[in-house]
Amino acid sequence: MRFRKLFLLACCLVLPFAVHAEAPKMTVIEINDHLTAFYTGRDESIPRYSPDYNWVDDGAMKLGIATYAIHRGDEAIVYDTFTSTEQAQWVRDYLAQKGIRRFTVVLSHWHPDHVGGNAAYTDSHILAPDVGRQLMEKLKDKIEQGEAFGPPGIKPLVLPDLAFRKRADLYLGDLKIELHNVNIHSPDSLVILIPSDRLLLAGDTLEDTVTFMVEFGDLAEHVKNLKKMRTMEFDRIYPNHGDPDVIAAGGYDKTLIDATVDYITKMLQRAKSKSYLEGTLEEYIGGSMKKRWVTLYEPYRDVHRDNLKGVYEYYKKRKLPVVE
Repeated sequence: MRFRKLFLLACCLVLPFAVHAEAPKMTVIEINDHLTAFYTGRDESIPRYSPDYNWVDDGAMKLGIATYAIHRGDEAIVYDTFTSTEQAQWVRDYLAQKGIRRFTVVLSHWHPDHVGGNAAYTDSHILAPDVGRQLMEKLKDKIEQGEAFGPPGIKPLVLPDLAFRKRADLYLGDLKIELHNVNIHSPDSLVILIPSDRLLLAGDTLEDTVTFMVEFGDLAEHVKNLKKMRTMEFDRIYPNHGDPDVIAAGGYDKTLIDATVDYITKMLQRAKSKSYLEGTLEEYIGGSMKKRWVTLYEPYRDVHRDNLKGVYEYYKKRKLPVVE
């Protein structure tokens, strides 16, 4: 696999469904001749959507977010559509400049920072696991009104027009692309395996520094499924929330899975301890940091605190699950 340097690109187009008033700042990372990453965030110079706390500025953009495009000839499979139509259109325009005319969108899961730009692809197929399609359909009004994860709302929310159950294969010429629905992070999480490259596009199933917890009742299942995912045949991992320098340098290896398993396991096993809510990030990931499985990005301290609160509240009157 040939890795190339990052380069910054600018764009002047402002579109009707834009979240930000200015054109997005985007880093383009050419992973190989048929896989490109697009990264934004982790940049305080980017104008905020709102001075008030919101999932765009204080979630996706603060932590940094990537989407990916697998492309051959005039066709591309786009993995997620960022937080806004503006960002998604920037990616589409960049790919169009490379001669790409046909697009298929594949959604990693239903959370708003991954589907916010679906409206840029109303002329294309949008694909998700059947459970993801059902969740988006059920929550459509709340997502559009900004009531699912708070403001801003995504309106219109364009739903997937194609769905599959558990597993599907796509092809770009002779390039096989495997879609796997795994219950990790969210029940509709979809990871992409490219067997010939031995790489995994992981969506939000894995993050560096730590996973963002939402489905607290499924955490033991997440651990089980992470271990199962580790047995898949790949060597490199590209998450949606991670260090752009690591992504540009060749991605993560399977120890990112080990770090995530270790973090979730400790979060569950310690949930009944008296000082649980005071547990520091270093107490949970110190070992993984020393082994260089993950890096400490300071904004993830807030994610960790939210994870502690969520796990504590969910399990304070429930029996802790057995983590296998």
